[in-house]
Amino acid sequence: MMQMTPTVKQLLIINILFFLGTLFVGEETYNFLSLFYFENSKFQYWQILSHMFMHGNFLHIAFNMFALVSFGSVLEHFWGGKKFLFFYISCGLGAAILHTFVNYLLFHHGLDILTEAGFSKAEIMNLLNQGQLDTRWFDAISKSEMTDFTSSFASPAVGASGAIYGLLVAFAFMAPNAELALLFIPVPIKAKYFVPGLLCIDLFMGLKGNSIFGGASGVAHFAHIGGAIVGFLMMWYWKKNQFNDHRWN
Repeated sequence: MMQMTPTVKQLLIINILFFLGTLFVGEETYNFLSLFYFENSKFQYWQILSHMFMHGNFLHIAFNMFALVSFGSVLEHFWGGKKFLFFYISCGLGAAILHTFVNYLLFHHGLDILTEAGFSKAEIMNLLNQGQLDTRWFDAISKSEMTDFTSSFASPAVGASGAIYGLLVAFAFMAPNAELALLFIPVPIKAKYFVPGLLCIDLFMGLKGNSIFGGASGVAHFAHIGGAIVGFLMMWYWKKNQFNDHRWN
């Protein structure tokens, strides 16, 4: 494994400090620093950035930090710290934007159903911001639509996964034939197959609302897709324009 680079090391330390802070301070840190849906009263503008350094549990941060060190150090080695940090933060912001957009669609789909059924939008928003539901809503909306409606509004997003997916895409761009081996896949797979395959699984699971590892979702699949899309677009642009500074007319 390549030696850890300076910016990656700083990001690793920040993530660990945030995680330790949540253990000592508790739930209040999640209410303050996680990314809430923008129509939720708990939303604050800094959450767009701060959520990238928050993690739900030890396995969550362990997987993300392992990927950060493994792939981020390679990319920073070639790009330098400033370019790497710009790429990393951009992918994280792209993840937040797509995640929020999908939540907007899900929330307003449910809101439209309820308002068409005669419920007041102001009353609905007031109850949701108090963490309450009206049992009459279940007569107007299906169980799955209600789940999407309430979770998109109330469930905050945490984690560096969106930025990490951007790093995976960048790594696949730069080293498409590098073989990647995972604990649950005994056979090494080339990056140019592994990364698109992982994204397809995420897209499928996101559309179905399931977790890759089974059980209830709780996984922001579209945040992963958002980070990957931004990573792809930035790599495509940089590759297309990599010789511009050396051209002559």
